[in-house]
Amino acid sequence: MVNVPRRIVIFDTTLRDGEQSPGASMTNSEKMALAHQLAHLNVDVIEAGFPFSSPEDFASVAHIAQEVQGPTICGLARTKQEDIEACYNAIKHAEKHRIHTFVGTSPLHLEKKLRKTADEVLKMAVESVAYAANLTQDVEFSAEDAMRTDRAYLRDIVEATIEAGATTVNIPDTVGYTTPWLMEETIRFLFDTVPNIGRAVISVHCHDDLGLSVANSLAAVMAGAGQVECTVNGMGERAGNASLEEIVMALKTRADQFDAYTEVNTNQIVKTSKMVSSFSGFPVQPNKAIVGQNAFRHEAGIHQHGMIMDRQTYEIMEPEDVGWAETVLTLGPRSGKHGVRKRLTDLGYTVTDEQMKEIYDRFIEMADKKKQIYDEDLEIIMREATSEAVESWSLAGLGIRYDIGGQPTATVRLEKEGETFEESGCGNGPVEASYKAIDKIVGLDVVLEDYALRAVTRGKDALGEVTIRVERNGDSATGRAASTDVVHASAAAYLNALNRIILRSHLNGKFEEDLP
Repeated sequence: MVNVPRRIVIFDTTLRDGEQSPGASMTNSEKMALAHQLAHLNVDVIEAGFPFSSPEDFASVAHIAQEVQGPTICGLARTKQEDIEACYNAIKHAEKHRIHTFVGTSPLHLEKKLRKTADEVLKMAVESVAYAANLTQDVEFSAEDAMRTDRAYLRDIVEATIEAGATTVNIPDTVGYTTPWLMEETIRFLFDTVPNIGRAVISVHCHDDLGLSVANSLAAVMAGAGQVECTVNGMGERAGNASLEEIVMALKTRADQFDAYTEVNTNQIVKTSKMVSSFSGFPVQPNKAIVGQNAFRHEAGIHQHGMIMDRQTYEIMEPEDVGWAETVLTLGPRSGKHGVRKRLTDLGYTVTDEQMKEIYDRFIEMADKKKQIYDEDLEIIMREATSEAVESWSLAGLGIRYDIGGQPTATVRLEKEGETFEESGCGNGPVEASYKAIDKIVGLDVVLEDYALRAVTRGKDALGEVTIRVERNGDSATGRAASTDVVHASAAAYLNALNRIILRSHLNGKFEEDLP
C-alpha cells in the first residue's frame, strides 16, 4: 500500500502573535498589505488579530475579512461571550472564517492566573467552544500552556472541546518549555487516548524561548499533527514563534522524512519576509535560515570551488524556490511613471492611480539624489507612500551647524495642523541634537530604548533606514524612516515613533489577560 503524503495546514499568526512583539505594531494599512501578501504566499489561515482587544484591532480584522480572498480569516477570543461575539462580528464577512478561543490549562495558569479549578476551566472551555460553534462551523480551541499541563487533564479537555464542536484543537508550547521528543510523545498520547480525535485537526503553536520552536513543531507533525501555527521571520512574544519559512522549507526539502507537504507558494517567502521586516522595523539577521542575506552566499574558497563543480555540494535548496533573485533595476531620474508602475507590478504590488502619483513624486525626489534606483529603493518608496498616515507632527526642515570646538546644533522645523514650529538643540552628535530640538517642540517625555541604522540599498548613495524604539509610561512604539541623509532619517524616525505614541494614547485598549 502506497502512503499518500499528508497536507499540513499553515496557520499564520504574524498579524496577531507576531505583532505582539514589543515595538512591532503595524498600522492598519500595513496589516492590510501584509494580509494580501500572506494570501499570495497561499497560507491556509490568517489569524488577523484579537478583535475585542481594541476598536482599532476590531476594525483591522473586519477590513481584512472583507477584502482578503483565499485563506481562512481567523480572530482570537478568550472564553468570554463578549470576546467571541466581537470576534465573529469582525470575521463574519470573510468567505471562510474561524473563531479561535483559548484558556490556560496548566496548574500554574489555573492557580496563579485564572484562580479556578480544573473542572471550572474545563467547563469554560466547553461552553466557549459550544457558543462559538453556534456562530461558525470553523472553531479552534487552544489549551494555553498545554505542554506544562497534566496529560490526563489535557486528554480530557481535548476530547470535551471536540465534542462541543471544535474542528481544530491546538496544543501550544506557550513558553517554549518542551523538547522535540516530549512534544512527539504528547501528540502520540492524544492520538492514542482521545476517542473522538479523528473529528478535529490537531495543531501546535510553539514558542522559541529555548530555540526549539521549529524542531518541536516538526516533531508534532511526525506524530500526526495536521496544522502548524507560525509567523514570518519567527516574530512573536519574547523570543518569538516557530518560523513559517523554516517549517515550510523543512517539510519541502525533507519530504522523504515527513511524508507531508504544504501548499505554500514558496517563491513568495523572501518578499513576505522583507515586507514583515520593513513594517515591523525588525531587521532579519544575515545568517537567518532561508531568508537571511547570507543564507545562499558562499565566501570560503573550498565552498566556492564545490559550488562551481556542483551547486548541491553546499546548497540543499534552490534560492529561486524561496524568492531569492538578484535583480538590478535600471530606473533613474529620466524614467517615466509607466516604467516605475511596471516594475512595481513585477514586484507584486498593486497600486491605485492616486497612490501612483505619490509614489512617482517620491521616486523622482530619490532619483535626483541617486544614480540608480533598485528594487529595495522602490519597496521603501512603496511602503512610505502607501502606509497609513500616523503623523500628527511632520518634519518640515532640518539644519545642522557645527562650531569648531563645540557641540553640533540642530535646528528643526515641524508642522502640525497648518502651523509651523521651530526650535534648536545641542547634543554630542547631530542625531542627539535633532532629538532634543524635537523634544522642545513636541513636549513628550520619552526614553529612547533602541536605535538601529542599516543600509537598505546598494552603492555609495545607498538609502539608510533608521529604526528606533521609544518608551513612555510602559508603552513602547517603533519609528522608521529612510533617506540618503541618515541624520534626516534619524529625525524622521524619531518623530514617527512619537506620533505613534500620541496616536496610541487615544485608543481605548481592553487587554485583561496574557495571550497564548
